[in-house]
Amino acid sequence: MRRQLILENGEVFVGKAFGSGKQMSGEVVFNTGMTGYQEILSDPSYCAQIVTLTYPLIGNYGINRDDFESIKPSINGLIVKEAAKFPSNWRNEETMDELLKANDIPGLEGIDTRKLTRMIREHGTLKGKLCSMDVDVDAVVSELKEMSLIKNQVSLVSTKQSYASPGRGYRVVLIDYGMKKGILRELNNRGCDIVVVPYNATSEEILRLNPDGIMLSNGPGDPVNVPEAVETLKNLLGKAPIFGICLGHQLLALACGASTTKLKFGHRGSNHPVKELASGKVDITSQNHGYTVEAHSIKNTKLSITHVAVNDGTVEGIEHTEYPAFSVQYHPEASPGPEDANGLFERFMELMKKNIESKIGTRG
Repeated sequence: MRRQLILENGEVFVGKAFGSGKQMSGEVVFNTGMTGYQEILSDPSYCAQIVTLTYPLIGNYGINRDDFESIKPSINGLIVKEAAKFPSNWRNEETMDELLKANDIPGLEGIDTRKLTRMIREHGTLKGKLCSMDVDVDAVVSELKEMSLIKNQVSLVSTKQSYASPGRGYRVVLIDYGMKKGILRELNNRGCDIVVVPYNATSEEILRLNPDGIMLSNGPGDPVNVPEAVETLKNLLGKAPIFGICLGHQLLALACGASTTKLKFGHRGSNHPVKELASGKVDITSQNHGYTVEAHSIKNTKLSITHVAVNDGTVEGIEHTEYPAFSVQYHPEASPGPEDANGLFERFMELMKKNIESKIGTRG
C-alpha cells in the first residue's frame, strides 16, 4: 500500500506504507545515527515528531526487550529509506513494522530520504503529515500552514506519580521531563537511591525527600513551555548538587537568567563532537535537541560555558560559578551512541560526596 508525506512547503514524497494505517501530523526532523533505531524510536524527546532516519537500511537487527528508552514510543511517525522485513540478530523478538503497528504509529519507506534531509537542512524543520493517497494535497498543505505545533509534550511523557528505584548510595531526586531509561540505569549502576518525580513537582516536595543530589532529565520541546520547572529550579539552586541533561540543561540555564533559541534543524545523531574548554578534550556524543542555550545570554549570569559543539560552536555545557550545579546539552548516558562522556556521572557523584562532607564538617 502506498502512502505519502506532505510538507507545509508543498513538497510531496510518495512511498510504501508500513506500521499503523493512522494519518499523523508533526514536526519532521532527521537523525543521522547509523544504529540505535530502537532507542531513537522510544526516546521521549521525540514526542509528537515525525522522525526521518538518514541511514538507508533500518530494522535489520530487529526489536528486542532490552533497548527501549521508554515503555511506549511517543513519536508521531517514522520515515526510512528501507525497512528490513526479515531482521537477523540473536536478540531479535519482533520487526520494526510490528512494533509500530502495536503502538499505532505510521511509517513510510522508499522515499528519497537524502532529498528530504537536505530540504530540512536548507529550510529548517518543517511541519508534515503522513497521509493516504486519496487526500487533497492542497487542503493538507493549507492545514499544515495553519497548524500550531503542540506545546505540552513534557506533560505528556513525564511520569504522573513519583516512584522509587531503591539503592543504598546517595539519594538522588530525578526530575522526569521525559526521561530516557539510560539515565536511570547509570544512576542505578552507581548504587544511588533514586526517587523519580514528575516535571511539575515543587521545590518543597523535592526538598522534603532530603536529596543528596538532583538530576534533571532530558525531554521534548521548547524549554520556555515549562515555566513551572524553571521556577522550581530557581528555588533548588544551592540546596543540593544539580546535574542537568539536554532539556534539563536548558531549564537550568533559564533558571539562572540565560535564554534559549530554536536551532534551524537541531542536533540529532550519535557522532557529534563536543569540546571541553578547560582541557581541550573532544568527546564524540549522542545528541537529540532542537533548542540551544544562547552563548551571549550567559554573560550577565552566574554561569560559565564549559563545553561547545565543534561543528557549529553552540553551547554544549555550563556550570554555576557559586553553587554545585552543572549541565550538558548532549547525552552522557549514550543510548544509543558512544560513551565518551559517561564520566560526567562520576563528577556528579563527587559533587554529592563533597556536599555531604561539607555538611558534616559544619556540624562538627
